Parts: sequence; C-alpha cells; structure tokens
Amino acid sequence: MRLEKLRPRDADGSPYSPDLNPIEQAFAKLKTLLRKSAERTVETTWKRIGSLLQAFTTQECANYFRNAGYASI
Repeated sequence: MRLEKLRPRDADGSPYSPDLNPIEQAFAKLKTLLRKSAERTVETTWKRIGSLLQAFTTQECANYFRNAGYASI
C-alpha cells in the first residue's frame, strides 16, 4: 500500500495537516504543560487543566490562527 493512502484526510478528501489547525497547536502546548505537572489522578488532572488555561493569552491564541493561515484575524 502506498504511503499517500495511509495519510489522514479531512471531510472533502484533501490531505489533513495538523500544522494548519490552530487547535492542534494549542493542544501541543497544553499536553506539554500537563506532562510537566505530573498529576496522578483524574480529579487533579481536570483541576490542573482548568488552571493551565490561564497560560494561553489572547495574543498567543490569535498567533495560532495566524500561523495556520487564517490571516484575517
């Protein structure tokens, strides 16, 4: 099987790139911060996620969209 057939595609059949999806960039940062916090229970993990959301500034989120090609933001 060719490698192209194994790559994820979006709903219209075009190749999917996580680099062009702003939420993927935010999730990458969130996962890094979660790993550093090393929470061990579900309850403390959810509490930590709530507190970590403050680490995302409005400007940073706008930059994720700009980086993904949404230039009008």
